[in-house]
This record gives sequence, structure tokens and C-alpha cells, in this order.
Amino acid sequence: MTTEDTRLKGLVGSAASKLEKHRGIVTVGDLLDFAPRRYRTTVADLGVPAVGDYLVAVATVESATTRTMKSRRGKMLEAVITDGRSRMDVTFFSAYGHEKELQVGRTLLFAGRVGEYRGRRQLAHPAYSSIEALHALGDLAVDEGGLIPIYRHVPGVQSWGVSAAVRVVLQHLDEVVDAVPDEVRERRDLLGRLEALTALHAPHTLDDVERARHRLRFEEAFVLQCLLGMRRAERAAEVTRARRPDGQLLATFDERLPFELTAGQREVGETVLADLAADTPMHRLLQGEVGSGKTVVALRAMLAAVDSGGQAALLAPTEVLAVQHERTIRGMLGDLAEEGMLGGAEDATRVQLLTGSMSTQARREALIHIATGAAGIVVGTHALLEDVVTFDDLALVVVDEQHRFGVEQRDALRAKGEHPPHLLVMTATPIPRTVAMTVFGDMATSTLRELPRGRQPVTTHVVPAGNPRWVQRVWERIAEEVAAGRQAFVVCPRIGGDDDVEEGVDLLSEGPVGDDEADGERVPDDDAPRPLADVSGTLELLAHVPALAGVSTAALHGRMRPEEKDAVMSAYAAGEIDVLVATTVIEVGVDVPNASTMVVLDADRFGISQLHQLRGRIGRGGHPGVCLLVTGSDAESAQERLQALASTSDGFELARVDLAQRREGDVLGTAQSGVRSQLRHLSLLRDEDLIEAAREDVEVVLAADPDLSAHPELAAAVARWADEERTAYLEKS
Repeated sequence: MTTEDTRLKGLVGSAASKLEKHRGIVTVGDLLDFAPRRYRTTVADLGVPAVGDYLVAVATVESATTRTMKSRRGKMLEAVITDGRSRMDVTFFSAYGHEKELQVGRTLLFAGRVGEYRGRRQLAHPAYSSIEALHALGDLAVDEGGLIPIYRHVPGVQSWGVSAAVRVVLQHLDEVVDAVPDEVRERRDLLGRLEALTALHAPHTLDDVERARHRLRFEEAFVLQCLLGMRRAERAAEVTRARRPDGQLLATFDERLPFELTAGQREVGETVLADLAADTPMHRLLQGEVGSGKTVVALRAMLAAVDSGGQAALLAPTEVLAVQHERTIRGMLGDLAEEGMLGGAEDATRVQLLTGSMSTQARREALIHIATGAAGIVVGTHALLEDVVTFDDLALVVVDEQHRFGVEQRDALRAKGEHPPHLLVMTATPIPRTVAMTVFGDMATSTLRELPRGRQPVTTHVVPAGNPRWVQRVWERIAEEVAAGRQAFVVCPRIGGDDDVEEGVDLLSEGPVGDDEADGERVPDDDAPRPLADVSGTLELLAHVPALAGVSTAALHGRMRPEEKDAVMSAYAAGEIDVLVATTVIEVGVDVPNASTMVVLDADRFGISQLHQLRGRIGRGGHPGVCLLVTGSDAESAQERLQALASTSDGFELARVDLAQRREGDVLGTAQSGVRSQLRHLSLLRDEDLIEAAREDVEVVLAADPDLSAHPELAAAVARWADEERTAYLEKS
């Protein structure tokens, strides 16, 4: 057998159907990519599992007794197993067949879900295998002093059953396709792919495991960097219409600016204008701290596009954010946004909003303005991607909150240009360097770190929900800010009533981990489930807080009708509402300079980046801000997240903490699942040096072989990765 595309069915017996059903493992390649989670030695090792964990451990039988059951016929077996440090009860309600195997002093490999009976941990009817049986699997399984691979739990197939299946595959596999070229493998002293897979699944030492993992991590980094490098080359070969601002709209806007641009805004702005003036389409990622002024940079780019005779489109992930962007742009432009209207400036353009909830008449008019070119700046949601939307001359595409979109979605909008339009994507979530290299590696990157003048410091405090006096002080602090003429946000993770969590909330999971998480290990994030604060319940609560008597409140969440949301935000921006109780719809794009207080309830249930975004909604005027993170969790990782936010306002440092603590797929966002689903070995945080090395090697390979015609194995691996990205996009569409 020489191909990893061979189906498992017929090779590994009845295990094949269970592997496919529970883990999506269909082919030989899928099974070989199903890497062990950890390794046990033949030395007893019970570990310290918690109730609910799926345990796989080597332990010695310390005692074993059988007794007749009182409530039904037959005998049950009760044993105690130990690793010399910890003990656990083992129970079989039918002793038949187990009495002979569970002899005192015998060391076995046990697997099962940890339960509890009368305050003691126990395994009820666990699977088990003797070490001798593992040896009998052959040279590819366990030798004396070797390691026992432990796999993620597959219902109906024990870990040693998966190992046996892998052994069958490896014994019949003569060779595998190696995507890493020979010269690269030799230069980096890497194992061959078949050698690495054998060392991963059937190692004799931990050094074997580490060498195998290093090789497979490098391969993932190498193939991904190759895909991104080829995309960069394709983009560099594209030819478009250079967009030089011949009109006066940008110049007039700059003259009217009521504030001075930061040095960073000026520098990035000049870079973007130079990109627009080139006949190669711009592909630039603009990232920056919360409140660093990305919107102004993007608006100046859009005005330059309009000055060149073209149109600019801004794609936002939610309707609330799209409306906020349209309102902000109109506010900054003033009469420069009123072309064709009474009082419009001489150099004005038209700003057009397009969302899915617009009335039929409003939508029809918007589509006409976009198609005829009457609208110079178009702001919208996914509605912009629909086939009925056509542009007269789309010069620039701006994508906000890029992590909410996939590559295919941004390219779908770019495809609407007669000439390939320039692309500027923005993210207010600071991105660790390795994420930028692996997720946005096909783009040039600009970063804004300096905050505009007028931004005030925000102090952050963690408030234990179990301390009534501290919680009371939270409401008193809001009352003091309101009495001083300022406003506050109160953010909840849920809407209330029968509604589920708000769309787009970065809500962290809670409760015991499942089979997908660990075998005998727990993700240390959560304690017992508890009810979460919701908007409707919090509004009612605030109405009965004495300190807030006379304070005006209102609700805002994503399931309100568009006109309701718009009315609430307008009233809040005008100072007619003192306290806005909301979900994370106010996370980005909301700019109310008078808001000085941010209270986040059940703050432990949000990710670091989302909390950092929420905190960025305050301190935008002339008043210092205070952010109060209320939590009912004592979990170590929850406290670590919140204390990190309290200790720093550096979004880039917080992004690293976030990436280190959480699953990388969560940090990348669901839209990046094409990347997430393929990172089986690579860690974006841990493997920074390796990613750098792979990128360097890819540049050498592509310089000599741009289309990979001399490297067909690598070309095939790159194509498979691109296909998975497209599949992930279609699944989300």
C-alpha cells in the first residue's frame, strides 16, 4: 500500500465504522493524522482525574473481591487499583470473566469514565488490557520500557484498539507522499514523513515523539506558508487601475479635521495612498489598539478612491456595526456626504447604507445609487455580497473586523469590481505576530499603536459577584458618574427570556469537559454551571437599586428591530439615556465620548479580546474611565484572564495571553475554520521560530519554482489545504 487516500474500511475491521462515525476518520491518511494525545509508560500511572473525566491509565491491582449482590442474582467484583500514590475503586456488576484477569499485583491498562460512589472515585465496568497483550501487538506497539500511545476517546474503540489499527496501517504502508522537499528536509535535519508517523504512533522514547512532532509541525507550517506565498505571488501578478486622488474631497476633508492625526495615522495613511496609486491591487491588513483611529485611516482611503473617480465599499459583520459606521462617516464628513442634496458641499459624495433588513423601496433605491455610481461610499453587511448588488466602478474594498469573515467572503466582494479593487482589511483585535503570519500571511500588515490625543486612561477592577458590598459599590459608582453628567454601559452575556446568547458573543464554555477535550485531563476553566446575567433581568434589577433611583436606562441587543436599535443608540449618543444595558453589540464601532463607565456582568464568560474591545468603548472623551469586571467564578484561568485585563491595557500583550490560554481556533474565529481544522500539530504561539524558518524556506522554493511544477507532492498538499478552506466557507454560507 503506497497511498494515504486508501479507505480504512476492510483494513482495520469493525473499528473503521466507529472511527468514521465519531472522529470523521475515513482514510489511512486521516488515521495517521489522528495523533496520540499523550503517552503512558508500562510503569503504573493512575494520575489524578476528576469525576466525569475519561481516564486512560496504567495501574496495579491492589485488592479484588467478589460478593453476591442483594438486589439481583449473580456476583459483583470490587477492586482497588493503585499507582503507588493514588487509589481508585473499580467495579464490575458481573464478576464473570474478570476474576481471573484482575489478580492482585497485576499491572493493567485501564480506560473508562470516572464516576463517584459514596464520596469515592470509581471506574464502573472499565475496559482494560494487559501489558502482555500490548506487547503482542508487535514491534510497532510497545516494547520493554517503551511508551503506550493514548488517543482521544473513540466510543466503542479503546485507545489500544486505535493503536492496533494504526499498527496494521503502518505495516502495510510502503511509503507516504512527503510534501517537504528533500533539500529542505536535509537542511533542517527533519525526519521523513513515514519515519515521523511511525515515531509518533509507536515511539520507544520521548525523544522519538519530540522529533516526530517537530517534523509534523514544520510540515504544517511549510505547506501553509507555501499556500500564502503563492497567493502573494498571484496578487502581485494582478493588474488593476491605479487610483490617484485627482479630486478635492480628501484634501477638503483633511483641511476640516478638528484634530491632528497621530504620527502612526499619517504614516499608515501615506502607505495606503501609495498602494492605491499602484497598478497592483493593495492587499493590506490594518490592525491597531482599541481607539487607535483605524476608522479615520480607512475613511481617508475611501475618499481617495472616490477622488479617483471610483467607489469604496465597507463590509461590516453586523447590522449594528454597519449602521454605526455609516453614522460615524456621515458625522465626520458633514456636508461632504450630501452630494445632490440641499446644502451639500461642492466636492461632496453620497454615503449609502445597505443591509438585509431595509424595506423593499429603500433597498431598491440603494441598489440604484450603487449601480449608477451615485453612491461614492457604500457601507453594508453581508447584503453587499449578494448577486443583485452591482457597482459602477468599485475601486476599494474595506473589510471591518476581518476575523468575522473568511477569505472567500472578502474575495466575493472584490469580484464585483471591473478592475480588481484594492483591499484594506481592519481588525480592532490585536493579532499576535504568528497569527498574522499564518492567517493573514498573504497580506501586507500595518499597525497603529499610538492612541489619538484626548483618549483618557481607563482603570480596570475585578469585582467578586459573591461580595454584596462590592456589587453594591458597582451600582453606586455608576450613580456617581451619572450625577457628574456622564453615562455608563452595563454588558450582559445574554438577552433574556427565551432568547439564546447574542450572536457574535465570544462566550466561553462552562462545565466538565467532554470526550473531545481530554482523556483524564480537565480544561481548567470552569466551575459548576450557573445562570448568566441577561439584559431584561438586569434592567429589572437596576430599577430596584436605590442608588440608581431617577437614572434613565434602556436596553440594546441584536434581536431588536433595526429602527429600535437606531433610536436607542441615537438617544444614548444624545445623552438622553444614562445607562445602556446591552449585549456585545456595542463591542466595536460605538463612539460615545461621554460614556465613562463600563460594567461587564459574568465577565469570566468572555474572551480577553472581547473584554478589551468592550473596555475600549469608554474613556473616549475628556473623562477618565473605569471598567468593572463582575465575576462569580473562582476558576484559576478565569481569574488569570480578568487579572490580565486589570493589569494592562496593551492589547498586543493581552492577545498573547488569550492565545496561550484558549484554543487557537477560538482566537482565530469561526470564519477562519479552514485554518483551524488543519492545525493538528502546529501551535501559533509556541512555534513562532519554526513558522519563521518555514517561511524562509518557502521563499527559496517559490523563487526557484513559482508554480511548484518541480514539487508535485508539495503542490498537491497546498491544493488540499485550499480545498479545505473552500469547504469550510461553503459550510458557513
